[in-house]
This record gives sequence, structure tokens and C-alpha cells, in this order.
Amino acid sequence: MKLVYWIKAARLRTLPLAFSCILMGAAIAKICSFEFSIIKLILALFTTLFLQILSNFANDYGDGIKGSDQFRETNDRMVQSGKISKEEMKKGIILISVLGFFSGLLLIFFSFPLEDTYKILLFLVLGVLSIVAAIKYTVGRSAYGYHGLGDLFVFIFFGIVGVFGSFFLFTQEINLLTVPGSLYIGSLSCAVLNLNNMRDIENDIKSKKQTFAVLLGKKKSKIYHYILIITAFISLIFLLINAGDIIYFLSVLPFLMCLMNMLNVYKNKNAQDLDGELKKVALSCFITCLILYVTGIII
Repeated sequence: MKLVYWIKAARLRTLPLAFSCILMGAAIAKICSFEFSIIKLILALFTTLFLQILSNFANDYGDGIKGSDQFRETNDRMVQSGKISKEEMKKGIILISVLGFFSGLLLIFFSFPLEDTYKILLFLVLGVLSIVAAIKYTVGRSAYGYHGLGDLFVFIFFGIVGVFGSFFLFTQEINLLTVPGSLYIGSLSCAVLNLNNMRDIENDIKSKKQTFAVLLGKKKSKIYHYILIITAFISLIFLLINAGDIIYFLSVLPFLMCLMNMLNVYKNKNAQDLDGELKKVALSCFITCLILYVTGIII
């Protein structure tokens, strides 16, 4: 069934990480004692859902038409394998882009009164840029994912835009706690991308796809990974120290998966074994943010 192929192309296992930036923004809002509509949270999650699926569709399409997936050991890319045609994937990208745009419009509508023209325009621009960034990762001649810039854009849109933006939509305020929150999400998002690129490094070298991992090489990519995990840990601890209640430290427990991940990356000899490590970091990030948010509601 085609539906199965579309679900595979959507790469559902990437969604927890995408939701994490929204949950972090919501958690910080609760820590700072802000009340906001649950509708805003739901719309923000749906908008992020569409953007993440859009990014995954575009990645499948972009790598497929460039031939970057031809050296992959697994046959899990839908365009390259022919399970979804290029034209069908184009239509899927357009549909998800439209859904994401209208979901974002609804979010803006529920977040700002019509007289807040500058705020509305700002978030409209951010929304359009997010859609463009999701598509341009691997699509087009100037695809930034092919020039070692994927990590930078992931940090910007998952970390800074995701956390700062969602917090502001929920509260109409700016708070310094969004800085460590953004560093935490941005660092772990880059860590997941780095693991993905480390796993595919041989394939990417053969297909001349210059990810940051390719530019760094295997050994330096591991060091870069350790730096990202340590940065995330320090940022989380700083956030929790300033959260005002010791119970928030329960959210550190899922981070043990990241510490295990660092050890496994250090010992890794077979790049394909890193595939399972992506889930550990993504789930650790998501569960930590979920605990933070639920704790904020309870206390």
C-alpha cells in the first residue's frame, strides 16, 4: 500500500525531537508562571509536525533526484527506491507546505490581536523561512545540507526559533531562561543530525555530499558530538537551577540515555550501529521536555 510508503517517508521517529522545542517553550512558560491557551500549544505542535514531515519529504526527494542515496546499504528512501515517484513526492511536499502554512496562520491568529501588525508580520516571515529552510536542506543547487551548513540551520530553527518563538507565542514576553532552553534543544538536535551524518559518512563521501561530518572526518565528528552533549547537559542544569524548585531536577533522569550514547559513540567501530543511537538522543530530549512541562503544570 502507498500509505505505508508515505509513512516511511515521513520518518515518524524524528517527530519527538521536533516536538521538543515546542514543549521546551511551553515548559519555560510554566516555570515563569505564565498561563496560556492549550489551543496555542496544540496548534504549535501541529505546525511543527507539518514542518518536520515537510523536511523529511524534501530530504527524501532532494537526495533521490541527486542520486545521493544510491550508495546506501539500506533501501529505506522512497524516491530512490521508486516506491514513491518524483512527481508524487513533489505533490506531497506542496500539500504538506500548505498544511503547515495554514496551521501556522491559525497559530498566529490565536496568539496575537489583529492590531499587533509587526508581531504578525514577524511570525509570518519566520513561518515562510521555516518552510523554505525545510525544503532547501537537500533540494536545489544551493541546498545547504550539501555544503556543511545543516547543523547551523538545525540549531537556528530547532533551537533559537523553536524555543524563543514558541515561548513568545505563548506569553508575549521575552525571558532569559529561553537561552539555556534553546542551547539544550539546539545542541541535542545537532547531535541527532551529527549521528545521522556519521552513520552515512561513507555514502556521503561517495555521493559528494559535504555534510559537516564529512568535512570534520570520523574522529573530529566524535569530538564534536561530545561537545554537543556536554553543552546540552550544562544548559539543562543551568535552566533547572533557575527554575525555582528542586523537583524540576527529575527531568535530568532521561539525560542518562545521552551519557550512554556518548560511551557508545566513543566505542563505535561500525558506523551503521549508530542508527539506534539517534533514537536515544531524540527520546532523551523529548522526555526531558515533557517532564519539565508536566512538572510546571503540577506545581
